[in-house]
Amino acid sequence: MRVETLGEGEPEVAAVAGIHGDEPCGVRAIERLLNEGPLDRVRRPARLVVANEWALAAGERYVDEDLNRVFPGDPDADSHERRLAADLLDAIDGCLALGFHSTVSFAEPFGTLADPTPEKAALMRALPLSHAADFTGAVEGRSVTLPRFVNVEAGYQGSDAAAENAYDCLLAFLRHAGVLPGDAEPTRTTRYRVYDTIEKEPGREYRVHAENFRRVEAGEVYAETDGGSALRAEEPFHPVLLSADGHPRLLGYRAGDAGPMRN
Repeated sequence: MRVETLGEGEPEVAAVAGIHGDEPCGVRAIERLLNEGPLDRVRRPARLVVANEWALAAGERYVDEDLNRVFPGDPDADSHERRLAADLLDAIDGCLALGFHSTVSFAEPFGTLADPTPEKAALMRALPLSHAADFTGAVEGRSVTLPRFVNVEAGYQGSDAAAENAYDCLLAFLRHAGVLPGDAEPTRTTRYRVYDTIEKEPGREYRVHAENFRRVEAGEVYAETDGGSALRAEEPFHPVLLSADGHPRLLGYRAGDAGPMRN
């Protein structure tokens, strides 16, 4: 794990990239900040973390198991990622943290969070995002469930656009947290509360017809299998992370429109 510190003193702000080794957008954003960012204007300390360096070097999601499924980790575990999860929590202890991911399901950047607090909501509204998926109660063992942690899904995995979006979000985060001067412009971010998973049938290939965050109406076909079976909505929902290839077992999540993100 690589840790860089901006400014002097003990940071209370952290940016975390490289949780998954095949999602380099946040790493590219941190490297850009270190190489060409306004570091002479830093007003308070911040910690920049590149988490899973082994997986990044291999270009793989993880080495032993998914880091974003094993928090809080175990410093004595045999698994690289379980040890790393514990080390990462130590590195960001007491910090308001923003993590960076990318996806195969959606080009536009969006946020993810759980158990929203006024602090989390204010941060999400400070980022240049239109959508935020709220995973409260829907997942466990992930960075998004940590007390002062929110994430950005910056765009398509491996794309230049995702790296650019990650950099824009990193600068907005550092302005919001007072690390850099200037005010982050609040955005109208809509929160979608995730309430169900859409499971895949083993051995089937899928084609997705719906668009993430666009309401699927009751009766609408939102996907179909290679055998021609249609997946038809029993009730309206908003898809989140809906993708034919993003996960071996999940097609995506069902969510409801919970209205604008409010502090």
